[in-house]
Amino acid sequence: MTAPADLLVVHAAELATLATGSVPRRGAALADPGIVADGAVAASGGRITAVGPTEAVLRSVSRTPATTTVDASGRLVTPGLVDPHTHLVFAGHRAQEFTMRLHGAGYAEIDLVAMGRRRLDRMLAHGTTTVEAKSGYGLSMADELKILRATARLGASHAVGIVPTFLGAHAVPPERKADPDGYVRDVCELMLPAVVREGLAEFCDVFCERGAFSIEQSRRILSAAGRLGLRLKIHADQLSASGGARLAAELGALSADHLEHTPSDDLAAMAERGVTAGLLPGATFFLLHQNYADARAMVELGVPIALATDFNPGSSPTFSMQMAIALGCIGMRLTPAEALSAATINAAHAVGRAADAGSLAPGKRADLVIWGISSVAELPLHFGTNMADTVIVDGRVVIGGGRTT
Repeated sequence: MTAPADLLVVHAAELATLATGSVPRRGAALADPGIVADGAVAASGGRITAVGPTEAVLRSVSRTPATTTVDASGRLVTPGLVDPHTHLVFAGHRAQEFTMRLHGAGYAEIDLVAMGRRRLDRMLAHGTTTVEAKSGYGLSMADELKILRATARLGASHAVGIVPTFLGAHAVPPERKADPDGYVRDVCELMLPAVVREGLAEFCDVFCERGAFSIEQSRRILSAAGRLGLRLKIHADQLSASGGARLAAELGALSADHLEHTPSDDLAAMAERGVTAGLLPGATFFLLHQNYADARAMVELGVPIALATDFNPGSSPTFSMQMAIALGCIGMRLTPAEALSAATINAAHAVGRAADAGSLAPGKRADLVIWGISSVAELPLHFGTNMADTVIVDGRVVIGGGRTT
């Protein structure tokens, strides 16, 4: 007896399943997106029930009057994109925010949720169905908690799945510059316990860099976070070889991000510990830096890689994971298939969501993108243009209509 389907996506020219095991893709596996020709996906109750050639999927399910069927003939279908590094919640653009704070406006006076919702809408329209969202623009306990509470409200009310990260150690506040260790102590002893008490974050991140937080300060913060049960991330080696990547390996962080100046020995340490490299080519591009992270060396060393937008108001103000894919190919010499793996299944691993997102397999969330192109090879060709035709989240068409029958 066949099971009824709420959703059928059929006759995809290429269905990129990204089917994988319990670990991120590395090396040669990164270049295999698991293509099924004339592919189909069936879903029920928001979960995928069948994936494979269209004829086989149609034989395995039944249609009802309530079944939505989308004809993807001639088009590429992929998992929803996963953006594993964003600074989603902040007040306005940075210049506006600074002026408002000078005039006494706190985050309590600014509708962070409404602003975050508009940004998520744009990300969703570009094919992103899961995002990581960091705090870090408050730099006081009250404002960091306010940002994380706004993030929680967004996660409960928006179609895009949100993974919250505490980044109270984004910078030392200007008024604490004379005593940075005192600020680190406050992060460890006051902010982190408060964040954990309210259940506001799954990860703790630190900006480990000259002018921000030293290796020892970063170790103190991340170690304190780990003792409280948070998983670890780190901004590493963006402007210099700060040692952040090696610290990520030492502490077993899930990801180390940026890595434009990471020595090969430190990359090898990441590969040994299975730390995912979060690559942020949008920041390199927008800041006019010359050195993109050496993605080809990482692939050769067996470092798992993920792509992200680094969406933020100052150094990478893009909503588009499509642009991150294009820059990953153009600036970092990834192949389109490698870039897609890095923007889906590996990105899901980088935020602890691989059991639910990042690939098309029975039991996972039915998050899909139907593209206005026919193959994975075309993904980086239309940079600056949104090629996401239809976006499906939890088995519901939320953007576009495609060819629905």
